[in-house]
Amino acid sequence: MMKTNSKKAVVLVSGGLDSATVLAMATTQGYECYALSMDYGQRHRIELDRAQKVAKTNGAVEHRVVRIDIGNFGGSALTDQEIQVPTEESADIPVTYVPARNTVFLSVALGWAEVLNASAIFIGANAVDYSGYPDCRPEYIEAFQRMANLATKSGVEGECISIEAPIINLTKAEIIEQGLKLGVDYSQTISCYNPRTDGKVCNECDSCRIRAAGFSAAGAVDPALL
Repeated sequence: MMKTNSKKAVVLVSGGLDSATVLAMATTQGYECYALSMDYGQRHRIELDRAQKVAKTNGAVEHRVVRIDIGNFGGSALTDQEIQVPTEESADIPVTYVPARNTVFLSVALGWAEVLNASAIFIGANAVDYSGYPDCRPEYIEAFQRMANLATKSGVEGECISIEAPIINLTKAEIIEQGLKLGVDYSQTISCYNPRTDGKVCNECDSCRIRAAGFSAAGAVDPALL
């Protein structure tokens, strides 16, 4: 029977605030963290540079970037130049939703976790202060966990890989507060969906607004804006 190593975890790292916090959490819990980022055809490619910095400074023992260009299909403002990143809130699932993104990301992470004999995968999904994406809900994570148990050699042999979403029920302010306690340097992160060519954030998109409101509610200053 293949034995998983309880000290190993694959952590999905996007370069944003949430995943940086989750990486710090996993490291603090004693995991040997393997950071995984995706080059999926995103327009805001600066996040891959930030992901590298986040992985290096928050305890990852290795960082890999895997290219899976789901952006070829279009269908999202984050991958399609012809779809404008919205600056107004929407009651519906916004056009910044990337079809099946978390399912693709978690599936790739699951494969690496099996190779590493890791016992956990960490993802920064959040169902409170988020944009209404269906693949950020607790029931989605639970469903993926059931699938992972069925679909993997480790799961069949009784060594299930746990899908961990430790911030899924936290507000953005609570995430920031925990990250600051763990020493996360948020100046290295970027949350903007539509950054300028000089790398500065737009301060208009949904993600920028949620981040700003989170820092305000936490009573903290966003170091990325200093």
